[in-house]
Amino acid sequence: ETISLTSSAGISDVESLMNALAQGSRFEFAGQMVKEHLSTGGKRIRARLALSSSAALGSSRSVSIPWAAAVELLHNATLIHDDIQDGDEVRRGQPTTWVRHGQAQAINAGDLLLMLPFLALSQLQTSDSVRWQLSWRLADQAASIVRGQVEEMTLLEKEDLSFESYIRAVNGKTSGLFSLPVEGSALLSGHSSESARRIGEAFIGLGTLFQLQDDVLDLYGHKGRQMAGMDICEGKVSALVVRHVEAKPDQREALLAILKLPREKTTPAHIAEMSQAFKDSGALDWVLDDIHQLNQAVQSDKYLHRHPQLFALAQELCNVALKPIQFMF
Repeated sequence: ETISLTSSAGISDVESLMNALAQGSRFEFAGQMVKEHLSTGGKRIRARLALSSSAALGSSRSVSIPWAAAVELLHNATLIHDDIQDGDEVRRGQPTTWVRHGQAQAINAGDLLLMLPFLALSQLQTSDSVRWQLSWRLADQAASIVRGQVEEMTLLEKEDLSFESYIRAVNGKTSGLFSLPVEGSALLSGHSSESARRIGEAFIGLGTLFQLQDDVLDLYGHKGRQMAGMDICEGKVSALVVRHVEAKPDQREALLAILKLPREKTTPAHIAEMSQAFKDSGALDWVLDDIHQLNQAVQSDKYLHRHPQLFALAQELCNVALKPIQFMF
């Protein structure tokens, strides 16, 4: 079997299970909203990572289908809530759930999506002990995502522009959703909880790498959002922001003033100004170097080298993350 994130093996089964769980025992509006969101697409990276890592660790993809569905459903729950909090009107080129159905119903859709991963676990063909461990790790990670989101949203309010605080928020909100699929697959493949945790931890840096890439792409690439620089419109403390302030502390107040502007008062001129400022200060190059360092750390992870197929998967994931911004290196 070719072990790759591009493999379509098992993905249609994951999609079918996610839709069946969304629909429930009868078709209703809650399920309709969730299915509508899921139908907008996405790369299904978390699901693919669960399926591929399961195969890389010697298990079968079919065993991990419910687990792949669980982590993908959790990820999508966070997207619906993110869009409400960020005020994003477009995701994956489509109107967001709150734009289609209002904020209150979008919150309900996101809440339903938060519960569905635990229903997915009931479909697993495994021991009650492993199912319990997966359930606990899923709940623990869901809690970390919320804590990370809260942390990220308070950075601007507290005027906390330190790289350490930024990374702490990222590790909670983003990075764990890269380690979790692999850790769960390791548990399903017979690894002890300690061994599974260590295998999963090797992918935390990849989640951080994806977030830094996402910060760069928002301003210098195309993410399928309304326009470039939406993070600035939202007042998001990104990797570019924290590195810029480290490089040019005298520009801290001017940067904060732009980030604190109401969304509707942030102009294309503000975005262009910040885009150029990040280049001039060296912040952009610094973040690109951060990305390079994270990539190198994954390449040299000794624990990953004990599992050659898993190491190859990690390398492939690095390439997926770097591809949208490879023209910048």
